[in-house]
Amino acid sequence: MMKNLQSIFKTKFSQVTDWKVETVNKFCFSIVFEASFRTLYGRDPGADGYSVTDAIGDKFLKFDAKFSYLAANIPIELLGETKEIRKELIHFFKSENMAKWLGISEVIQDRKNMFEMYEELGDYDKAAHHFAFMWASLGNTIPATFWAMYYLLRDPEALAVVRDEIDHLLQSTGQEKGPGFNIRLTREQLDNLVYLEDTVGQESAINESLRMCSSSMNIRLTKEDFILKLEGNLEVNLRKGDYIAIYPPILHMDPEVYQDPEQYKFDRYVENGKKKTAFYKQEKKLKHFLMPFGSGASKCPGRFFAVNEIKLCLVLLLSYFDMELLEKKSVGLDKSRIGLGICLPDSDVTFRYKLKL
Repeated sequence: MMKNLQSIFKTKFSQVTDWKVETVNKFCFSIVFEASFRTLYGRDPGADGYSVTDAIGDKFLKFDAKFSYLAANIPIELLGETKEIRKELIHFFKSENMAKWLGISEVIQDRKNMFEMYEELGDYDKAAHHFAFMWASLGNTIPATFWAMYYLLRDPEALAVVRDEIDHLLQSTGQEKGPGFNIRLTREQLDNLVYLEDTVGQESAINESLRMCSSSMNIRLTKEDFILKLEGNLEVNLRKGDYIAIYPPILHMDPEVYQDPEQYKFDRYVENGKKKTAFYKQEKKLKHFLMPFGSGASKCPGRFFAVNEIKLCLVLLLSYFDMELLEKKSVGLDKSRIGLGICLPDSDVTFRYKLKL
């Protein structure tokens, strides 16, 4: 991922010496979509200068915009061109195309090998599985990157602290910030960004943005009749086959758990220079106080990769560029995705950036 991000930054931004204006969401999409695809699926070595974002980015966005309707079991035939777009995206992953791609990740290669074990899976079925996996790897990571970047740019104090933390990391590893596109970080060094030299961790800033923008529902199926006991001597009789939906944002926005929950506080998860893990409800310590990735056996298996993607993007952006928002407006949550993961922004916001000299 780091290698692909470096390559994309070098190609797209090596000449950005004067201020360039873009919108934050579009910018994040172009970076994360391209880098994630290359990292997972590789690239066609015969297509010099080829961009998968140019090839299927618009189609992905159009399909993604209808995801909430598909999740609600609205027939795809009623969603305009969505069915045809989905078909085109699936065909992009057909075996004759994927056979040309070099640098395919281990997890994708393992999936390819597994699919070959099932004769009943046709080529279209296999391609559909690959497309579904691609959407799962990007559908939430892209907006999560937007929110992390947006909240940092909107909070000068948070931006300054995170910049300082990154500077300390680069200095401690003998690397220089600024243009050059040659930063190298290990997984361990990324993890050290959490507490580096007793400063507020970048992970705290990311977790705070996830607290404010995540809206996943945890859905469970009752396997037998039982009585669910709640606080205050309340009880709920559940029958076998009943569904239970847990909605973590109620917890994330509870003022008893999080003081001023509507406010972005980049240091909310750090206390006295250490990671804060003690949050309380009715004077009882909570076992689960932040749940953007679900819980239990169904907890998002890609959560570590996603958070590290966001960290890498922020490290490179803040190392290479001076950036600032050009609009002071507040971006809200697109409520159409509530319950389905990370909420999309209800609007975009312009910012400007240029290479540090």
